Amino acid sequence: MQKRTLGKDKLEVSALGYGCMGLNFAYGSGVDEKTAIAVIRTAFENGVTFFDTAEAYGPFTNEDLVGKAVAPFRDQVVLATKFGFKEGTAAKGLDSRPEHIREVADASLKRLNTDRIDLFYQHRVDPQVPIEDVAGTLKELIAEGKVKHFGMSEAGADTIRKANAVQPVAALQSEYSLWWREPEKEILPTCEELGIGFVPFSPLGRGFLTGAIDESTELDKNDFRSAIPRFSKETREANLALVDEITKVAKAKEVTTAQVSLAWLLAQKPWIVPIPGTTKERRLLENIQAARVELSRDELATIGKALDRIQVKGERYPEHLKKMAQK
Repeated sequence: MQKRTLGKDKLEVSALGYGCMGLNFAYGSGVDEKTAIAVIRTAFENGVTFFDTAEAYGPFTNEDLVGKAVAPFRDQVVLATKFGFKEGTAAKGLDSRPEHIREVADASLKRLNTDRIDLFYQHRVDPQVPIEDVAGTLKELIAEGKVKHFGMSEAGADTIRKANAVQPVAALQSEYSLWWREPEKEILPTCEELGIGFVPFSPLGRGFLTGAIDESTELDKNDFRSAIPRFSKETREANLALVDEITKVAKAKEVTTAQVSLAWLLAQKPWIVPIPGTTKERRLLENIQAARVELSRDELATIGKALDRIQVKGERYPEHLKKMAQK
């Protein structure tokens, strides 16, 4: 797989990473450990060198899983994890106090069975802690060798600038896809100006942009999408208009809807690295092949016209979670 670089220090990663969260967190019951490890190793065998996890996924169990899976090839991959929640649990609130960041770093190192965290993200901005203090703590951890690169997630442009002035930010991870393009307004221009890489999470719209979900799809009661307004039956039905347009491009190109959705992201900027996740090997291989799909100017223009014409319905988060985004 082709490589891309994140940040001014040019952290090299595969053009597509792998988001590990769904293996055992958020999307229903997940899969057993043996299957999860096999999926991660299949990703590596097919060129993926960038793996994303967090203490909050589980909590804690996802990091353990990733650590076991990558052990045979740890030095050949980039591991990204995150800090920023009390006791590693989003529902308990934010906590980016310097002493807590250090506690999380040490605990994550043990769970990942490694001597360094390649990319350490602040999972969400904590308004109670000056971002300069957060960035300063990461600067110290980098100097100590525990962390290699500093990342942020769902941060606003002003916050990114303040943090970057203290410790260069290698990557910003935020939601970005064909059905959530908000980063194009301020975030992507800020990243381009400052030389920060961009890592879109949910690049397939939490599965909706694969074409595998429609208004009749039944979501597991443990699937957090069941609480997202954008995944209500009515909004799914309305949003299928966008999927239909992407599917037309995919059929004409003889690729899949998911591959077009990922290829579109890759075509936006050379420093964008999506991290699709899946529990199924066939979907994993399908996603990986998207790195070879090149959309022509005409195809990009066709998609652009559809995006201008179709208004996506529904909020991307429930009301109580919206406050954690872009500060």
